[in-house]
Formats: sequence, structure tokens, C-alpha cells
Amino acid sequence: MLPWHQYLLGVIFVAAGFYHFKKPKLYERIMPPYLPMPSTLVLISGATEMILGLMFLNPSTQTIAGWGLIGLLVLFIPVHVYMLQNEKASLNLPKWVLILRLPLQLVLMYWVYLYLK
Repeated sequence: MLPWHQYLLGVIFVAAGFYHFKKPKLYERIMPPYLPMPSTLVLISGATEMILGLMFLNPSTQTIAGWGLIGLLVLFIPVHVYMLQNEKASLNLPKWVLILRLPLQLVLMYWVYLYLK
């Protein structure tokens, strides 16, 4: 049986991925303009986040899912930087929240890393 905090982390990723489908325009707004096909990337990243989050809840796939989630979090860093640089992409969040989101990515990567076998 997995520890409750691993379930929590997996559910967080599934919920975050689901939100890409519920509010795709929000995610398109934060996509850096140099990335092609933002609406497609939003859906792909949401589906990937959900699939990896579910895989993370299965002991036989948690390691591959964990590395995938870490990779996904790395890929999301340019989005967080873009949100800091572009007022429209900032979603009117306070600057301190946008700054805090960058080290939060590292915290999430470490949290996932704790469950790799």
C-alpha cells in the first residue's frame, strides 16, 4: 500500500491535468508565444499530467511516472517564467505568488523524487 502523501500527490497531478480541459483558455493565456499550437499543447500537457498522476498511484508504474512528472515539471518552468514577464499571462496574480511558483516547482520535483525506486 502506498503512503497517503503519495496518493495526495498523484491526485494533485490528476486534478491539475483535468483543469487543463475544464479551463483551457486560462492555460492558453499563460503559454509563451514561441510555443506552437498552444491549445493542442494545453490538452496534451493536461492529458499527460493526468495519465502520469494515475500511473504514479500504481507501485508497478510509479517510477516511470515519477520521472515523467519530474520532466513535465521541468517543461513547465518556461511557462512560470513567462507569467512573471508578461502582465497578461500573470492572471493578475501578485508578483510574489508568481515568484514563489518557481521554487514550488523544485519542491514538487523533490516530492515526486522521494517515491522513485
